[in-house]
Amino acid sequence: MLKIIIKLFKSLNSNSHPGEIAHAVSLGMLLGFLPKDNIFWYVITVFVIFLRINKAALVLSTLGFTLLAPLFDSVFDSVGGWFLTINSLEPTFDFLLEIPFVSFTNFNNTIGCGSFLCGLIIYIPIYVIVRIFVWFARNKIIPLLRKTKFFTVISKAKIVKKIADIAAKD
Repeated sequence: MLKIIIKLFKSLNSNSHPGEIAHAVSLGMLLGFLPKDNIFWYVITVFVIFLRINKAALVLSTLGFTLLAPLFDSVFDSVGGWFLTINSLEPTFDFLLEIPFVSFTNFNNTIGCGSFLCGLIIYIPIYVIVRIFVWFARNKIIPLLRKTKFFTVISKAKIVKKIADIAAKD
């Protein structure tokens, strides 16, 4: 877990593109919100393996949003309930239920459907916010922190030097 956190901090300060980190956090949000027994979760996970994104940011954001997801279950339930009761989509839903393996998507579960829709809706805003944060951290926050006395004292500590050695190996 320490290596994942180190990789994330290295990526915030490295030459990696801010979009890679932003997409990773956005996809982690989508995976974190989705129920884990949903086939969409597995399909997105396999798809993400082949993308050029920051895997450390993906893992940490997935864990973080998984912990936050139960707080939003009532929102997911109401959004999913609204979407699944749209009369004009009823024939489509009936058709989908007759197709084998479509039931593994749990699209007819209000929380599963609502979490997927909410994840899709806030994907772009999360992407923009994280991209701005990465730019701000790289250009404003990290240079200011490096000038503080606290940073210079902490950087001389043995534990910090060991963590820096671990980070340098990767």
